[in-house]
Amino acid sequence: MKPLRLQKGDTIAILSPASAVAAYVPRRLQRGIETLQRMGFQVLVMPNTTAIHSHTAGTIGERLQDLHMAFQNPDVKAIITTIGGFNSHQLLDELDYDLIRNNPKIFMGYSDITALLSGIQTKTGLTTFVGPAILPQFGQLHGLDAYTKKWFEKTLMQTEPIGQIEASDEWTDEGLRWDVNDDRRRTHVVNEGYVVARAGEGAGPIIAGNLGTLLLLAGTPYMPSFDGAVLMLEDDESETPETIDRYFTQLRHLGAYEKISAIVVGRFHGKVEFDPDFTLKDILLRATRGYDFPIVLDADFGHTDPVFPLPNGIQASVTAGETVELEILESAVE
Repeated sequence: MKPLRLQKGDTIAILSPASAVAAYVPRRLQRGIETLQRMGFQVLVMPNTTAIHSHTAGTIGERLQDLHMAFQNPDVKAIITTIGGFNSHQLLDELDYDLIRNNPKIFMGYSDITALLSGIQTKTGLTTFVGPAILPQFGQLHGLDAYTKKWFEKTLMQTEPIGQIEASDEWTDEGLRWDVNDDRRRTHVVNEGYVVARAGEGAGPIIAGNLGTLLLLAGTPYMPSFDGAVLMLEDDESETPETIDRYFTQLRHLGAYEKISAIVVGRFHGKVEFDPDFTLKDILLRATRGYDFPIVLDADFGHTDPVFPLPNGIQASVTAGETVELEILESAVE
């Protein structure tokens, strides 16, 4: 079930289903709102977007209320989260999936929001989007990076097949403290492009998101089916090579590698310091030993910028060899 495409003049709701960061960086939040307005959208800030309840943006009930109100509002055509963080999966048990199914619309975020994106897509069939969020991407000094903006519009605002995803020309993982010293463009470096960990070809529906968060859903009714899937996975700078190794081993034990058609890994932040003598490629090849599906690294999604949106459930293909072709074979909206 694809949501309707986004058009200029449409209303986008923003909300905080996980952490309360938005409450502490009002200038960054306002810049994110203004970026959407400059792009031609109306913005509706949901009532609990800047709520604080311990380590979450409001109580479970308040965060559910915002999600339900946004899906129910006929004027809202898309919902974008402020940020990820922790604990969006607390909402899964009490989400009104019938309401969402009957009011399909674009829902986008990343990192911890993976739990909601995967759970909703699994329970309703609605295409959800792992993509730019209000604070980290839209809230930058000059708004979205050109690459992110291009793929946001191509993915969410037109009904042609999305097509081949070229690597960005440059990227950054520089951290600037929001509302304190984020008054300049971050320093970027040249993007060397995709890295092939294992050659091959594969195609299937996308399962995208933050790996550690996705694995929180293991053994629950919210975990998506791995059948034929192209896994498009990322994780944040708080992880280590040891935890990444553990996650990919858990996927092995879940039987995922028996079923999937390819793995694409988003570029890791430089703070995740892989051993030059046992790299991320080595970790993946060990975890997936005995299988022959293609594995591609350093794609433009995750906790570096720029990023392209990933539509859950939409067909994609991966060809990895002397060159890499990563293609999304259909539109994500209608």
